[in-house]
Amino acid sequence: MKIAVIGTGYVGLVTGTCLAETGNDIICVDINEEKVQKMRNGIVPIYEPHLDVLFERNIKAGRLSFSTSLKEGVEHAEIVFLALPTPEDENGSADLSYVLDVADKIGHLIREYKVVVDKSTVPVGTAEKVRGVIAKNANCEFDVVSNPEFLREGFAVDDFLKPERIVVGSSSERATELMNRLYKPFVRSGNPILIMDEKSAELTKYAANSFLAAKITFMNEIANYCELVGADVDKVRIGMGTDSRIGKRFLFPGIGYGGSCFPKDVKALHRSGKEVGYDFRILNSVIQVNHDQKVSLLPKINKYFGNTLRGKTFAVWGLAFKPETDDIREAPALDIIDNLLKQQVTIKAFDPEAMVNVAKKYGDKIHFAKTMYEALENADGLIICTEWSIFRTPDFKKIKKLLANPVIFDGRNLYDLSDVQKENIHYISIGRKAIT
Repeated sequence: MKIAVIGTGYVGLVTGTCLAETGNDIICVDINEEKVQKMRNGIVPIYEPHLDVLFERNIKAGRLSFSTSLKEGVEHAEIVFLALPTPEDENGSADLSYVLDVADKIGHLIREYKVVVDKSTVPVGTAEKVRGVIAKNANCEFDVVSNPEFLREGFAVDDFLKPERIVVGSSSERATELMNRLYKPFVRSGNPILIMDEKSAELTKYAANSFLAAKITFMNEIANYCELVGADVDKVRIGMGTDSRIGKRFLFPGIGYGGSCFPKDVKALHRSGKEVGYDFRILNSVIQVNHDQKVSLLPKINKYFGNTLRGKTFAVWGLAFKPETDDIREAPALDIIDNLLKQQVTIKAFDPEAMVNVAKKYGDKIHFAKTMYEALENADGLIICTEWSIFRTPDFKKIKKLLANPVIFDGRNLYDLSDVQKENIHYISIGRKAIT
């Protein structure tokens, strides 16, 4: 099938590349000429595990190409995916200007039947708006489909190639048949393609992400309570997670969620509720608790050092909002760094993938280490913000030797308390007793 993907961010590039992998003819369109040229030269503009292999293979096979011309993409394709940004607006709602602007241009360009697919995360009713904008100028039949993505950064390629489910919102038999044909190779193991109306499909994405954000936030509240009463959140988590009604996933406490999806989607759903006179009280609490949780290590750090941080140096392990990505959007590490810099602290940071992006934000305000251990040299303490695998089994003796003050503030609960205690390292984590 001939496909155009408009937008080459995480969602668009993974979508285009993975659809090419099943033999489709893909044009990815982006207005950034420099980015498009790099992709034509085989350079993947984002870090996503396994994407580079598929990217290179499909370019060489001639199934994946790139353009700055929307006209070229639309004329090429029978299905046009919109994988465009829907950033958070000032009032928390999703900004649809990119989506609707491209929809308007598509209306001027189409000359024969097309299926236009909303792949971006969009509020309920967006498909209807896109349909209306295109219809103003279109002189042919077309359909608009909602097809939300459920891709986890760091696992996006696997999630696309082996989806748990595919959600298609469509009121058109013709469009539904095309979408079923497109996705059939990805569900050979029997996972479902769920066909529903457009509004239900749009809401499914927001509801799923908001529920997961609420689950994370609930465990963070339990962790905070554990600290006050002397319980161990790890034991509570295991006790809860073995209940099949609850499940083990998303029960790990920490310094809050970040990224491009959960923060934005929770706020957008909350705002969408207000627009129709409904108050999502749970989501309001999720937003407030996560805001506070992202800096929950700071009072512990200040208390440990007697509220005198000025002039001290801290190593920070992990800058991305989660492991296996270079994405720093809404990353808790940045909230912590911002606060520490205000207290005139020196930061020495290390992250396997995200340092380039963080350097664009901070410049020379913080120092970047070449290795995780280099960041520790003569630092007054270590702060862990992201649970990269390389941080999970460190050389504790080396940590103790390199740090000027052997203390770890762990925002992701990476280590067993007994392992750290053996090394006589002060260890302060989330929802567990402090080792001092």
